[in-house]
Amino acid sequence: MSFEELKAEALKMSPKSRAELAKELLVSLETLSDAEIEQLWIDEAIRRDDEIDRGVAQIRPADEVFNRARNRFK
Repeated sequence: MSFEELKAEALKMSPKSRAELAKELLVSLETLSDAEIEQLWIDEAIRRDDEIDRGVAQIRPADEVFNRARNRFK
């Protein structure tokens, strides 16, 4: 299963289930060194920048994202 397929499946989950999955995934990262974590964030930033450059990223203002998140967990 590709990353995109896995992400699509995860996004079909309920918000509560996604939060639990996110927690488990974050806990699994605790075994990584600081340098490994830093490299993962660099890789993610590069990937996101590439998506923006290619026009495939959905860009939203931060206030919209935060408002949507707050409303989702009310």
